[in-house]
Amino acid sequence: METRIPHRLRAADTDRERVAALVQAAVAEGRLTMEEMEERLGAVYLTKYTDELTALTADLPAPAPPRRRFAAHPALRAHAAFAVVLSVVFLIRWATSDVPYFWPIAPMFWLAVSLAVHARIRGSRARRATAVPY
Repeated sequence: METRIPHRLRAADTDRERVAALVQAAVAEGRLTMEEMEERLGAVYLTKYTDELTALTADLPAPAPPRRRFAAHPALRAHAAFAVVLSVVFLIRWATSDVPYFWPIAPMFWLAVSLAVHARIRGSRARRATAVPY
C-alpha cells in the first residue's frame, strides 16, 4: 500500500503559537497596529493549515536567527567553580580578619583574568575546529 504525503499539512498548536509570537513581535517593533494584531491573531487561531499561517506573516521580515549560546567546556566550568570557591574563601577570610582594606580584590581580579583568558582560548579552539578550510 502506498502512503501519500498531503500537499496541505494541518497546523499544530505549536505552529499557531510560533506565528502568534511573530505577530506580537511585529507589534512591539511598530510594524503592525493593534487593530492589525487583533485581526491577525484571530485568524491565526482559526487556521487549519500551515500554508494559511505563512500567509499571515508573509509581509513581515523573517525573524533573526537565534544566537548560539556558548556551551562551556567542562574544563572551563571547573575553572569557574574553582575561582568562585577561592573567591568565597578570600571573602570569608577577609571578613573574619581585622584588616581595614579590601585585600581580596587583587587575587579575585587575577582569578577573573585567568578565567577570561581560558574562555578566550577555548572559544578560539572551538572556532578553529568548526571552521571550513578553503
